[in-house]
Amino acid sequence: MIRLDDVTFRYEDLQMRFDVDFPSVSFTAVIGPSGGGKSTLLNLIAGFEAPEQGRVLIAGADVTALPPDRRPVSMIFQDNNVFAHLDLWQNVAIGIAPSLKLDAGQRKRVDAALAGVGLGALMRRKPGEVSGGERQRVAVARALVRDRPVLLLDEPFAALGPALRRDMLDLVKSMQQARGLTVVMVTHQPEDALAAASHTAYLENGRILALRSTAELFAARDLPGLEAYLGDWRSTGL
Repeated sequence: MIRLDDVTFRYEDLQMRFDVDFPSVSFTAVIGPSGGGKSTLLNLIAGFEAPEQGRVLIAGADVTALPPDRRPVSMIFQDNNVFAHLDLWQNVAIGIAPSLKLDAGQRKRVDAALAGVGLGALMRRKPGEVSGGERQRVAVARALVRDRPVLLLDEPFAALGPALRRDMLDLVKSMQQARGLTVVMVTHQPEDALAAASHTAYLENGRILALRSTAELFAARDLPGLEAYLGDWRSTGL
């Protein structure tokens, strides 16, 4: 589904090079040290950054030259990007039409998306009237109504407590399976990868050094950088 074909990008003094295929209709986590290029990887797929060379392909189509709004991609950030002056229903509806002029079928999609993330009863509240976890559910609902086959997540639940973070991961995983999505999620929490991802990539210094099934990657002993990155977590987290 997603292929980065010898894509290069420079940020400050870090020269990144990505040549990787992410499995189709799967949930892949991307882990690795801070500053290694994980968020940049997502931005290249989404179109927020342009590669110096190479191609980005989604479902076999070259999207390298397409702007973000023309790519078959939705993205959820750590900052949930809700609009304080709009209620929750409007914050989801804006994912379909920025004008908020929706037909009857589109309105039903918004209602269904909010119900699907457990916010049906809160749809007329403003973001300031709900919790941080509920605001992140709005971001997930907005991705639902956009109905794109690729979903990218850039540490979207990092600010949430462990129990709520697990609830949100379960929600995204169930959405991925029900809709047949291809999900790529950057996380600094190895336990998030274990909880939700079928595959995990280890990224270091602008390179993906391994992309394997999650169980296989966390059991690996042939990646010194991964050993150092996981540290004591390996003995306590697995």
